Amino acid sequence: MAVAIAAPSSGTITAVDSPRHRRTAVLRPRLRVLRGPDVALGPGKVALLEAIDRAGSMAAAARSLGMSYMRAWTLVRTMNRSFRAPLVRAVRGGAGRGTTRLTAAGSAVVSLYREMEARGLRAAARPWARLRRRLKA
Repeated sequence: MAVAIAAPSSGTITAVDSPRHRRTAVLRPRLRVLRGPDVALGPGKVALLEAIDRAGSMAAAARSLGMSYMRAWTLVRTMNRSFRAPLVRAVRGGAGRGTTRLTAAGSAVVSLYREMEARGLRAAARPWARLRRRLKA
């Protein structure tokens, strides 16, 4: 059976020990930070923060993730409301002149989330090895 552990931000790490045509078992833990009824942070929100950081624009970040501009702003408002300091700041400027940037808090939150993901995968490696042996080939 081919087995894999999904790496947090770099795709999938695969150790193949069988022909390619067989299904690959993948471990993909998903961390969510809940604050009351809101998901303050999760995989999609972190992906949005990373896209904002790359693009410097909410519209471009949303487009790169296949979501609407309004959906992206809704997610950002939830994140900004959930943390002590805002994670994202927007500077209005009209068509082509406005910018959206991560704050220092936003950059720190992304780094901490990715660190938790990586530590979780490492912690799960041994039980995952035992569990995957129980999966069908």
